[in-house]
Amino acid sequence: MSVPDYMQCAEDHQTVLVVVQPVGIVPEDQFFKIYKRITSVSQVTIRDSQRLLYIRYRHHYLAENNEWGDFQTHRKVVGLVSITTCSSAKDWPQTAERFHGQKEVYSSTLYDSRLLVFGLQGEIAEQQRTDVAFYPSFEECSDVERRVEDFVESIFIVLESKRLDRATDKSGDKIPLLCVPFEKKDFVGLDTDSRHFKKRCQGRMRKHVGDLCLQAGMLQDALVHYHMAVELLRGVNDFLWLGAALEGLCSASVIFHYPGGTAGKMAARKPSISHPADAGKRHRPGAQEVLIDPGALTTNGISADTSTEIGRAKNCLSPEDIIEKYKEAISYYGKYKNAGVIELEACVKAVRVLAIQKRAREASEFLQNAVYINLGQLSEEEKIQRYSILSELYELIGFRRKSAFFKRVAAMQCVAPTIPEPGWRACYKLLLETLPGYSLSLDPKDFSKSTHRGWAAVQMRLLHELVYASRRMGNPGLSVRHLSFLLQTMLDFLSDQEKKEVTQSLENYTSKCPGGMEAITLSDGLKLPPVPFTKLPIVRSVKLLNLPPSLRPHKVKGLLGQNVSTASPFIYSPIIIHNRGEERCKKIDFQWVQGDVCEVQLMVYNPMPYELRVENMGLLTSGVEFESLPAALSLPAESGLYPVTLVGVPRTAGNITVNGYHTSVFGVSSDCLLEGLPSVKTSGCLVEVIPSLPRLQLSTSLPRSAHTSQHMSKEELSSSVSVQLFNGEKQQLTITLENIGTEDIESLELTSKTVNTKDGISVTGWPISSPLRHVLKPRTETKSVSSESGKAEYSHVKILEAVLNFKYSGGAGKMEGYYRELSLGVHVDIEPSAFFTRVSTLPATSTRQCHLLLDIFNPTEHELTVSAKNSKDLVLHPSECQRMAIQVDKFDFDSLPQLDQETARFSNPKQLEEERQHAQGCQINSKLDISWSIPSLQRRGEASVEGALNQLVLEHLQLAPLQWDVLVNRKPCDCDVVADCKVGDVVTLKVKLTNMSKNPVGPLTLTVMPYQDYQNGIQNYDLDEAVTFIGSNTFFIDMVKPKESSVCEGALLFLYTGDFYLNIKVQDDSTRRELPLAWFTLPGVHIRAQDTPLQAGA
Repeated sequence: MSVPDYMQCAEDHQTVLVVVQPVGIVPEDQFFKIYKRITSVSQVTIRDSQRLLYIRYRHHYLAENNEWGDFQTHRKVVGLVSITTCSSAKDWPQTAERFHGQKEVYSSTLYDSRLLVFGLQGEIAEQQRTDVAFYPSFEECSDVERRVEDFVESIFIVLESKRLDRATDKSGDKIPLLCVPFEKKDFVGLDTDSRHFKKRCQGRMRKHVGDLCLQAGMLQDALVHYHMAVELLRGVNDFLWLGAALEGLCSASVIFHYPGGTAGKMAARKPSISHPADAGKRHRPGAQEVLIDPGALTTNGISADTSTEIGRAKNCLSPEDIIEKYKEAISYYGKYKNAGVIELEACVKAVRVLAIQKRAREASEFLQNAVYINLGQLSEEEKIQRYSILSELYELIGFRRKSAFFKRVAAMQCVAPTIPEPGWRACYKLLLETLPGYSLSLDPKDFSKSTHRGWAAVQMRLLHELVYASRRMGNPGLSVRHLSFLLQTMLDFLSDQEKKEVTQSLENYTSKCPGGMEAITLSDGLKLPPVPFTKLPIVRSVKLLNLPPSLRPHKVKGLLGQNVSTASPFIYSPIIIHNRGEERCKKIDFQWVQGDVCEVQLMVYNPMPYELRVENMGLLTSGVEFESLPAALSLPAESGLYPVTLVGVPRTAGNITVNGYHTSVFGVSSDCLLEGLPSVKTSGCLVEVIPSLPRLQLSTSLPRSAHTSQHMSKEELSSSVSVQLFNGEKQQLTITLENIGTEDIESLELTSKTVNTKDGISVTGWPISSPLRHVLKPRTETKSVSSESGKAEYSHVKILEAVLNFKYSGGAGKMEGYYRELSLGVHVDIEPSAFFTRVSTLPATSTRQCHLLLDIFNPTEHELTVSAKNSKDLVLHPSECQRMAIQVDKFDFDSLPQLDQETARFSNPKQLEEERQHAQGCQINSKLDISWSIPSLQRRGEASVEGALNQLVLEHLQLAPLQWDVLVNRKPCDCDVVADCKVGDVVTLKVKLTNMSKNPVGPLTLTVMPYQDYQNGIQNYDLDEAVTFIGSNTFFIDMVKPKESSVCEGALLFLYTGDFYLNIKVQDDSTRRELPLAWFTLPGVHIRAQDTPLQAGA
């Protein structure tokens, strides 16, 4: 016997073997349909008896195995059911002949047979025969099962008669010697009369009767006979049959202990015997198994009545002893090389029993023994079957890795070089079945949950074999999927060289069949899930970026509270449950805008030892319609964290969720979801998309600047310009605004602010002209310089910064209360030009004028020219300081516009004083009109004295509130004016007082005193004989209210020629207040008296 039956189990010893075979040509599907119905009759309760007969069906059985029927009767074919088709009566003889020939094959062991004929009708079909059943068709055969039951009962009758015949054999000492096929030649010429030979015959017959009893459902009888056979065969060292007797004893005991069977079938068998009352009192390990009275045996060794043995023997083995007896039996089988199949099957049966007992380690020892049993030359198919069964048995006892090992060996055997047509599909299918044993799963999600399980080197080898097998099957898509899985899950275990080889192979496969995210369904229904490349590249963090400052939407302040959620009544909860999934769903506190490009930044890492090209990398989103704009990137080898920005455009408004990203690497397209990447850090992936807003683009006439403001970040400024100017120089800035969006701008608001620096530089103003033309005019602060170190203070470059804000809105976004802001930063580097180190004043000849003395310093490296009204140009060499004198009219500072009461109320005194001085300085600058120019550079600008003015200078420059006008002969007279008169003529004198102050003035007394100046420091006031007043020389002025005037008139008479001066003194008669002396300074009057020309004829 060369072909083992790996499906055998211990309970098969109580079955009878029936072969079901087709006769002639029978459709395969119809045959197996009837075969399935026949095999459903697996056990039959015998009428008039409580015994059960179990049947084992086979549709193919080797005749050489049938020759071992005497050794173990369950191997003997005792029944034959033939299935045939016959369409006409003329074909019936041939069919009957074939059936007869089929019976001849098993004629030596056959108990009974049946022929099922389908398709034959007529006279022949109407004949009543016990061994033949006729059916019109395969569909019209309702009583097949009943016919099979009748057939089984007939087999039982023969079986029972043979059992009784063997048990009651009266042939004296001539008990036949039962042999296995290979023993027959060994017993030729032996002494058959020896006691040793007779005991051998008795022992083998006892064992044979035990087999028959077991098949006939007499378990206790079988146990007794097996025990007797063991004692007899052990005494004559008949090891092969002793092993069979021990195996029979084990089988009977297994049937007793495990009525449900050991084969793992779904339907448990019914108990085959009625257990005695003490059946539960199983034996302890090591207890005496058999107590047999030798007198119970007859002279020929077989007792007709075994009731005494049944009553006196503890027949059934304990579960532990069953295994020990199996070991002993297998050791006896091992002594015979021709009994390899028997030994192998015994090992398989023992393993199934141990699996029930959950004794995996001992079961593995039996299987290890089975591996090394030599069965001679096996065909490749037999080798595959052997390794597959070993794998299933290891799986049965829980040795998953060992099971996977033998299944993989079976897979490799399917494509052995000696096979003409390798079975790559069978190989692939078996390899798939090995995956669980090596802790492998075809779902990449199982490898991202925890640490790696299993031996990576073995797993990689297995995955490589799957790739190769699928390629040989002609399925490149399957190869791509397995190779992608290998690269994704085993990346950490691949060497640099292996990474290169795997990726090269993958690129070769994807050039013919690109990889995607579709699940692959195999022919047996197994689905291979997609394998996204989440490690190529590895993403460490995902951050949704806010829009640039110029595009960020702002909510109108009055509408901020309308969208506040009131879903929770709680204001604050100190308990925070950290959940990464909730973090991803957390809403971000900024908005994106419909129609505008939005950005998501990924920090990625290339783990490969070479440059990694990632193509078609984009975002996966949900919630709103989103147009992803894929990017292609190239990451350096082992790049470390590398920022990658993915962009897209939301086409509708609402809440958008960034679910992940998609890539294309090595020809494999991947959709990588963040929920499957717990190691990725994110601050939230949910953001609100508001309706569309217009977009402004700003351009200027000045070049863009890279300067960053000291007070504003670069991000807050949409654009920035820079210019280099000398102090006082003007530069025109033209700003062009263009709407580059899809929405109309419905509102535009412009505001500006100046950023003051520590140098005290600011902007004098932003005069606006259409279209938005601005003039930059920096203002410097001039300080007095008393030394060279002070001059060096103004040799460095100062900075002026200002910001223009454009607030605009329109479209659907304006309806929702959103707007945008555009900011333009202006950066001015101010180099020093002409500035005033000192300013002083001298009185002029007129009371309404004075001389302004300016000390001007040139800090530049160029020759500088200073110009002013009513003064000559002044040329200054580098680092030169000169004085310029300018005669100016005094200023009426009280006429400057005053701050409104609301502004003045919220301003502190210091601010009010600064504003007042600034206004005064501006007025002085406009009157002086001082400018400078650098001819070599063709640069020019204004010079301001504002910062150099002190309080004393301002008082000298201020026009007195009391204005005195003196008229001589009705002509204004000031210090520089000489009034001519004739000696003896009356000279009228008129003094007019105008009160420009805010308070009334008076009463006042004016006294006119004439005098002559000898130009040597002597003034003569004793002029009573030279000048006479017509009337009094003293005038009285009553109270003069604000903005009113008062006039005093008098007359003088000059008696001599000469130059005379009038000194008019004012005395304030009011003692309640004291007014400044400067208010009462009247202009000096110079009168020249000349002789009267003689008249003709006088």
